[in-house]
Amino acid sequence: MKEQKIKQDDIKIGENIRNVRTQKGYGQTELVRMLQLQGITITRETLVKIERGIQHISASQLRGIKNALETSYDELLK
Repeated sequence: MKEQKIKQDDIKIGENIRNVRTQKGYGQTELVRMLQLQGITITRETLVKIERGIQHISASQLRGIKNALETSYDELLK
């Protein structure tokens, strides 16, 4: 079964991820490493596209980012 992608049309998920990530002092490469340690397959290039809003994010990527950044879904999906 293919994992569902979350569209970023109305919600600025990527922008929210970037804001939380920078507030916490993490670089993109560091966040990607944290996700890979959780077993989430993601590249820095993919993260860049997600943050720019040009690539949809998968549910597992969103969950991993939430956990890595120790934030809430509310913060990422507002």
